[in-house]
Amino acid sequence: MRQILLRAPGELVERQVDRPAALPSEALVRMRRVGVCGSDFHALAGRHPVYTYPRVLGHELSGEIVEIPHNGNGLGIGDNCAIDPYISCGVCRACLHGHTNCCEQLRVYGIHVDGGMQGFLSVRPDLLHKSNSLSLDQLALIETLGIGAHAVSRSALKKGESVIVIGAGPIGLAVVQFAQAAGATVRVVELNSWRRKFAEMMGAEALSKAEDQLADAVFDATGSAESMGTSLQYVAPAGRLVFVGLTKDAVTINDSLLHRREVTIYASRNSCGQFPRIIRMIEEGRIDTTPWITDRMSLTEVPGRLKDLSDKTNLVKAVVELDDSDA
Repeated sequence: MRQILLRAPGELVERQVDRPAALPSEALVRMRRVGVCGSDFHALAGRHPVYTYPRVLGHELSGEIVEIPHNGNGLGIGDNCAIDPYISCGVCRACLHGHTNCCEQLRVYGIHVDGGMQGFLSVRPDLLHKSNSLSLDQLALIETLGIGAHAVSRSALKKGESVIVIGAGPIGLAVVQFAQAAGATVRVVELNSWRRKFAEMMGAEALSKAEDQLADAVFDATGSAESMGTSLQYVAPAGRLVFVGLTKDAVTINDSLLHRREVTIYASRNSCGQFPRIIRMIEEGRIDTTPWITDRMSLTEVPGRLKDLSDKTNLVKAVVELDDSDA
């Protein structure tokens, strides 16, 4: 089967490898769609704090089950599924308390273990979430939406509250979707004019810089330590600040302002149990991801196109399409 390997920062190569056998008690999934995440661009550039090399990228995944053991999840051969990429141990303190996204032994497809930019993947059945109506494109976007859904859940956002989302990349846009679904009024701060227009198309007010008006909840989805530090100033007294983006740099906070407004700061890591809810919301028409996919490529095009995509100003989500020739 065809496989795209990030051998080291800047070194993407295509190679042929043997088709894997499904591991005991796991399903074998033919990969069909792989969403490209901003973290993949950072891994390619060698800037991401947790990627290890060499690595097959791809953690925004959908595919078709070709082999599966007997299971209690109603999964069968031929089912199209979104793949939850977060492999938790189930026995550590975090897992036992229901925080599987904070598993002490957490492994993520495409980051710690090889991901979806290859013909087949062996996956635990509990990580497969099928839909009889969603397209493979829609299923591949569930993971991205899960980041935003979890962040909004962390904030305990209430109907009628005000929100500022800083950064209108895919994660910021996912936050917008679920903040709106919670009944909040949403403003977006984004430097890129094309992405501001995209956020406005989603029904959010979009600004090039934050104004003096404060918000009950502020979500920083930039991954910039500087932005994360200054985002505190936009939080209303007794409000919440949620760091959705990830940085390896130190974040400096104005402690006097933090205490004067008694702001609560949340980190939001990955997602936890969000896949079934998101699939239902898309099936019910409450979320529309149709405009999100702005670029497509085949698996064999990835080595030549991935770096250039990272510099594209009108990119929301690129998707890799796999076909039978990749198997």
